[in-house]
Amino acid sequence: MMTGQAGLLELSAGSALLLGGREWAVSSVEAQYGRVLLRSGGEEQRRSIRWLAHHPDCRPVPGDDAAVPARPGGQPPVLEDLTGYQREAVRLRVAHLLEAETGFRSGDPLHPEPGEPRPAYDPRTTMLGQRRRAKAAELNALGGGEAALLGLGSVSERTLRRMADAWKARGPAGCIDGRWLRPRAGHPSITEEVREAIFAVRKETRDRSRTSVKDKHVLVAQYVAEKFGADVPVPGYWTLRKVWREWSGPGGTRPRYDRAADGIEAAKVHVTVSRPGQVVALDTTPLPVKVRDGVFGDPVTAFLTLALDMFTHSAVAFRLTLVSDTAVDIAMLLRDIMMPLPMRDGWGPEMEWPYPGVPAGLVADFAGHRVAGLPFFAPETVTTDHGGPYKSHTAVAAQQALGCNVLPARVLRPQDKAACERAFGSLRSLLFEHLPGYTGIDVADRGADPGAAAVLTLTQMEHLVAEWIISVWQKRALGEHAPAWGPGGEHSPNTLFAAAMNQGGFALQIPRPELYYELLPVHHVKIHADRGVKIGGLWYGRADPALKPYEGKPSGRGGKHKDAWVIRDDRRDRRQVFFQDPADPGKWHALRWNGLPPEGEIPAFSDRTADELLREARVAGLSPKSDDDLLPVLLRLLGGVAPVSQWPSQMGKKEKNARARETAQGDQAARDWHGPAPSAAGGEGTVVPLRWPEQASRARDAIDAERRRRREQAVPQRPAPPGTLGDKLRSTSLLALPEEDEE
Repeated sequence: MMTGQAGLLELSAGSALLLGGREWAVSSVEAQYGRVLLRSGGEEQRRSIRWLAHHPDCRPVPGDDAAVPARPGGQPPVLEDLTGYQREAVRLRVAHLLEAETGFRSGDPLHPEPGEPRPAYDPRTTMLGQRRRAKAAELNALGGGEAALLGLGSVSERTLRRMADAWKARGPAGCIDGRWLRPRAGHPSITEEVREAIFAVRKETRDRSRTSVKDKHVLVAQYVAEKFGADVPVPGYWTLRKVWREWSGPGGTRPRYDRAADGIEAAKVHVTVSRPGQVVALDTTPLPVKVRDGVFGDPVTAFLTLALDMFTHSAVAFRLTLVSDTAVDIAMLLRDIMMPLPMRDGWGPEMEWPYPGVPAGLVADFAGHRVAGLPFFAPETVTTDHGGPYKSHTAVAAQQALGCNVLPARVLRPQDKAACERAFGSLRSLLFEHLPGYTGIDVADRGADPGAAAVLTLTQMEHLVAEWIISVWQKRALGEHAPAWGPGGEHSPNTLFAAAMNQGGFALQIPRPELYYELLPVHHVKIHADRGVKIGGLWYGRADPALKPYEGKPSGRGGKHKDAWVIRDDRRDRRQVFFQDPADPGKWHALRWNGLPPEGEIPAFSDRTADELLREARVAGLSPKSDDDLLPVLLRLLGGVAPVSQWPSQMGKKEKNARARETAQGDQAARDWHGPAPSAAGGEGTVVPLRWPEQASRARDAIDAERRRRREQAVPQRPAPPGTLGDKLRSTSLLALPEEDEE
């Protein structure tokens, strides 16, 4: 240690000091020669300790705010610079410091306060280091609010040592928190008059169309000249441009959005994500690759919905749909986050569960199948955009069933889902740009006919994206997204999830199969004895054994839906609804639509088709006594009848796309209900057959069976065959003979 112009300097290997404003590190101390070796960058200098002691600008490197002058470049702060509240806070800071240094809050053993010295600070039985450690523990135990008011929210023994040094050098002023008296920033040419003019112009031009900073400079000069006189100087354009950017931002936002953002308060709480599942971001974007539908093979546009974990940046779940995602799709996507992804055909051992701590065999036993290397967990908070499906009643009910919080992102605050948007860009540049049928970023970048180059079906695209996520995305280095505890190393989503498992463990929880039904929309209806239940204008469960014991009876429920029964339906497939048996809560029954023929099946149809079916019936003037009369109208809407106008080659693009969407939604609903089929891998070389011939034949069989049933109902018994023509002539001649005899 030595005493220089700035107080005490520590000269030891590894310490730092400032010489003329430049920082130097002490490499070694040669005490026998009275000199030290200093290094700064690649430069080395040997200086004597005497030379350092007499250097006019040699001082220690500033450290903690509590021991550093608030104005290192100017005059040091004094107590008169503080407000009354800040001076009282300094008095309490000094009292804490003196109790740690001397054992007494006043610092004088001759004038102790009642109860002093306390046992932990008694100078007769404790050492200085022990008292400092006890004081640090006491301040940290106060809580964030009390300690933060004193500026001692995070205090260590080293902080107390530096405060003691500052106290010895400058008295109570050395304990002033450096954050209270920051150096005055700004530009000397920005006077109070110019400052008022800048804010006035900012307020005036906020509702105008976009103008340049040159125009704003003219308006500022006009405001100052007219209000304060021409003698008040106005800074130049470049100074005003710099100040405007500092106070108002770069100004790259559209004025329309900028005006809307002015009325939104900034968040007062900063969320730090520290574990997987704490925050999961959901978003939907059009797939930038044309795919072939599974019915006609025509190129169509699909939509990609992605769930991204904000801590590990793992793509924990995704869905491809031919229509924009619905509320049921969002609810099922949240369930997919909690379910392990099964291995598929063509995937090798490198795609299997790789995370340490939990063996792959154990996870496979819980899941019932081999599990791929993709994290799964119960989400705590889900951040979404402001689309209708994300804010629907179904999504609200899903968050209650899953025990998570679904929070829409703040308006005009893209940082809430910035990681999800960046993931879409990575998918585009790393995968989609290399696929045939790529449509580009926008219409201007689109090729001549990307639909003609499309070769992948929706099933094959889903398999390709899943394989790419596991084999590439989960193993790819994140770069700047490294965690705070390991900023220097390379991390991938897999390594971050493995590290989180080692730190906090892993809860092996797999949702039960009944969760599918609990996520579906709820309907409160009555059970009729002759027709079953009515959901969305259609009747279900006529003469179903599951409803027989409850027909015409109240449910016994109270509240808003008193004595009503709960029925759930999947709007993607309106052929059946689901009923939970009160006698066995774990058993669910599928109630078929009354209009379904007893023989054969018809293709799946969604809620949209059901509404169109009822609308067509009303337009045609039909007043059906039962849903059986609606079947011919439904078959005509589904395109499964025989006229030439309904052939695939004669159907328009709109009708084909609608039929393909109905089929894709029905297939997705079946997978969510029954689980993925083992053969639904869709790997390379897998031929996905077109379904139009199959659906057309099924529709024709269904309508033939319905006509046969109606004929049998109209004529219960087969009539006797008519006689032959000869028998008829013979009977006629016999009737005519008696008349000839009388004549």
